[in-house]
Amino acid sequence: MTMIDTAVEARPAVRALSSSLIREVANAAMGKADVLPFWFGESDRPTAQFIRDAAAASLGEGETFYSQNLGRPYLRDAIAAYLTNLHGREISVDRVAATGSGMTGLQIASQLVLSPGDRVVAVTPLWPNISEVPLILGAKVDRVSLSVQDGRWTLDVDKLIAALTPDTRMVIINSPNNPTGWMIDDESIAAILAHCRKHGIWILADDVYERLVYDPAPRSAPSFLRHYEKGDRIISVNSFSKSWSMTGWRIGWLVLPDGLAQDATKLIEYNFSCIFEPSQRAAATALVDGEAEVARMRAQLVSTRALLVDGLSGLNRVSVPDAGGAMYAFLKIEGYDDSLALAQRLVRETGLGLAPGRAFGPEGEGWLRWCHATSEAKINQGLERLRDFLRK
Repeated sequence: MTMIDTAVEARPAVRALSSSLIREVANAAMGKADVLPFWFGESDRPTAQFIRDAAAASLGEGETFYSQNLGRPYLRDAIAAYLTNLHGREISVDRVAATGSGMTGLQIASQLVLSPGDRVVAVTPLWPNISEVPLILGAKVDRVSLSVQDGRWTLDVDKLIAALTPDTRMVIINSPNNPTGWMIDDESIAAILAHCRKHGIWILADDVYERLVYDPAPRSAPSFLRHYEKGDRIISVNSFSKSWSMTGWRIGWLVLPDGLAQDATKLIEYNFSCIFEPSQRAAATALVDGEAEVARMRAQLVSTRALLVDGLSGLNRVSVPDAGGAMYAFLKIEGYDDSLALAQRLVRETGLGLAPGRAFGPEGEGWLRWCHATSEAKINQGLERLRDFLRK
């Protein structure tokens, strides 16, 4: 039998994907007792007991069968009611699809809209999973970077709009932003949306951190959903992972434009089919009864960010721009330009586990991301380890 003399390998678009540098740092040290892990974006507290109880009760009832592609009606109703109340705009259940994680939601949203060769513009630095998804589908991604102005992360809206040329298929905006914590304002949303309406550009809004804002006054960050009018090409992706400490549950949702749910149903069927029902019960319970849990998380993040930023600002050669939300400090240490090498060295020499800024794109090189959704005691330990490193 004659064999074809070619390598056994994935298609070029997959081979060209970047591996996660966050995982590269974490996998080398994960599970070691002497390492303080601040590399992932998750709370160190388990999911609240009342949410876990809902899943346990579902298991006890034997709810282990297939369910609807878009999610059980009780969950979709809960998501629609929650968002309508949160944003003060009616969001009908017909526009809601439950997904097997926010990451899967990003994949479904991109599959709905993008074709090979399409041009995508992303506001960066950005969680790498978001910007890599279009590449899997054969699209190309151009980047418009945030910058630090007057000690705060800022988006040059005019620069972004100039990049949104008529041949652009989609713009990706994550606010509050991972890793910087930058948060968009309503004036910028209105300007971007007006331009996208004019040219038929899709907006993919990653709203995973929308409840995690440091200002205690607003219930959530500014949202494109509050500006939505029928016919707008806006897709919002969200997740239960952050605000309700449900990272391991892998459940999220999409809010789609009117009329797209049927096509989303097909893509969900061919990606993951449906969500495990105990997870849906837990998610619905989080939405209906979990406002106190969200408030607790927000209060913790305000406190731990203040502690972390104060500690970092007191260190020589360390800068931390201000931010509006999420759960991270994005910091730079003068004299260290290779963020991966620095992150690996910090783990190896001090047991301090941070995410390298290069993981979030070339704009992040030279920076480090520190997740502060953890106890104050752990943050103080981490600060002491960084002090020791810098003294050396």
